[in-house]
Amino acid sequence: MYHQNHHHHHHLHLPCLHCHPQSYIRMVQYMIERCLLLHMNRQQCVTALAKYASIRPCITVTVWKELQKENREFFEAYFHAISQYKPFMGYYIQRKHRFQGKNRFWK
Repeated sequence: MYHQNHHHHHHLHLPCLHCHPQSYIRMVQYMIERCLLLHMNRQQCVTALAKYASIRPCITVTVWKELQKENREFFEAYFHAISQYKPFMGYYIQRKHRFQGKNRFWK
C-alpha cells in the first residue's frame, strides 16, 4: 500500500534516491568527478548539479564531503591547483550546453 500512496518523480534516465539509493549516490559521485575535471569548487559543483541535473544541494554537499574525507590528499592538491584558475572556472557554469549530451546523467 505504501507504494500506491507514495509517488517518486523519476527522470527517465536517472536513478531514484528513494528506490535505488546506491545507484543515485554513485551517479552524484560521478557528476562531482566531472565537475572536478572542469576545475569547479564545491559551490560551483553544487550549483551546476542543482541546475542541470536537479540534484538537491544537501545531497551534493554530503557526497562531496565523503569524497573529500576518503581522498584528503587529492582534495588538498586539487584546491591548491584550482586556486590558480579562478578567473576561468565560472565560464563552465555559464555554458549549459557543455553539460548536455555528453553524459546520460545530465538533464
